[in-house]
Amino acid sequence: MRTLETLNLDHSYGRLPPVFYSRVEPTPLADPYLVSFNDEAARLVDLDPAEAKREKFLAVMAGNAPLNGSEPLAMLYSGHQFGAYVPQLGDGRALQIGEVINDRGERWALQLKGSGQTPYSRMADGRAVLRSSIREYLCSEAMHGLGIPTTRALCIVGADEPVYRETVETAAVLLRLAPSHVRFGSFEVFYYRKQHEHLALLAAHVIETFYPELADAPDRYYRFLVEVIERTARLIARWQAVGFSHGVMNTDNMSILGLTLDYGPFGFMERFDHGYICNHSDTGGRYAYGNQPHIGIWNAACLGQALTPLIPVEQCNAALQRYEPAYVEEYSRLMRAKLGLAAAEPGDPQLALDLLDIMAKSGVDYTIFFRALGDFQPGAGYAPLRDRFIEREAFDGWAQRYAARLAREASGDAERRIRMNRVNPKYVLRNYLAQVAIEKATSDKDYSEIDRLLHLLRRPYDEQPEMAAYAAPAPDWAQQIHVSCSS
Repeated sequence: MRTLETLNLDHSYGRLPPVFYSRVEPTPLADPYLVSFNDEAARLVDLDPAEAKREKFLAVMAGNAPLNGSEPLAMLYSGHQFGAYVPQLGDGRALQIGEVINDRGERWALQLKGSGQTPYSRMADGRAVLRSSIREYLCSEAMHGLGIPTTRALCIVGADEPVYRETVETAAVLLRLAPSHVRFGSFEVFYYRKQHEHLALLAAHVIETFYPELADAPDRYYRFLVEVIERTARLIARWQAVGFSHGVMNTDNMSILGLTLDYGPFGFMERFDHGYICNHSDTGGRYAYGNQPHIGIWNAACLGQALTPLIPVEQCNAALQRYEPAYVEEYSRLMRAKLGLAAAEPGDPQLALDLLDIMAKSGVDYTIFFRALGDFQPGAGYAPLRDRFIEREAFDGWAQRYAARLAREASGDAERRIRMNRVNPKYVLRNYLAQVAIEKATSDKDYSEIDRLLHLLRRPYDEQPEMAAYAAPAPDWAQQIHVSCSS
């Protein structure tokens, strides 16, 4: 394990020409304090967890002192926000301070989020607030625990410095990690500026660094686009399978590596609803749960358009044709697993869809129901499941079809339950759980609930009997929680 001084720091993105970023120093935080530290994320960069106890660690993570050899930069990008193109966005409150290459050869870019103004702040203060930092910190680790590609989070540093949003809140800086923070919008900005030489240079950098198997291929740009499209399709299929809504699927929030990026007004669906909208700012429902697969290909088309100076239009269109099969294959595989089906049959997608429809009509809790479905025993009665539905007869009809489908596989109930519990989580980051942690942290400076949730959500498929209360349905007061783009 390494100290802060001996991290193997690189700057591959910083070796690109200055048009791709702006050099900016972090704005210091007055009297910072450590809110939470993620020892598992520390191992990604070979950092000794004992380093978190050092004053220098706190100073670096607050932006008050440089990491040895760091070269902070704010990345330039543009993007389509709620369907409309915005010519320049960029890191308005984040700075990449370097890229650690760990002893396994993995690259992790370190980004301070909330570290002050940059040339892309657009009159904003460049700060993050403790509330939103806690949400991203916990959810990125929760998604990793669920096996979904995501950015990671090393720590949260807080300060009593006021930050003005809808109300006065306190400042925080989140250190997040990803192999790369390049987005679809990183390419769009140079397409719309007609700076095609920069577009080619960025594509070459991403391919050589993260898709090296494509670097020497004569059709490398086309194959790169196909890979990004298919990764995006599989990512969104995984979101759908766990009932996760991102909330702001703008192209500037879409990772070129197929990672879940930029946690804001996210939500894990509770009562199943195809039209679930987690973002209070999304009044038109553009990013509703049921729309996410369609928005995925819409965003992929924006990326494809941005790459047309490098790829013939007909090849871009051919690449886009790969999205739906990749999505359907991955989503079908995941839903079969959630139903405990070991082999595929033609009627399986309809069986899953019909279940979701009757769940929607009765407002059945998505996570709780699928976890409980592992206890289904054909011929033994299923009252605990049936009683979750208002239209019990509708569930009865579906359950008979399901029992017949299980019988054709002749799988043992106990073995099937084990398999289902490996893919149907018992614990997800419900908004009310995050809200409890936020209120304790902001009102009392009690950060214990953050750490408790961090440890819980690392093992979402395990029973963890002592934590069973965290798998309960949301209390009535949770209906008053609204998250928006400011979250």
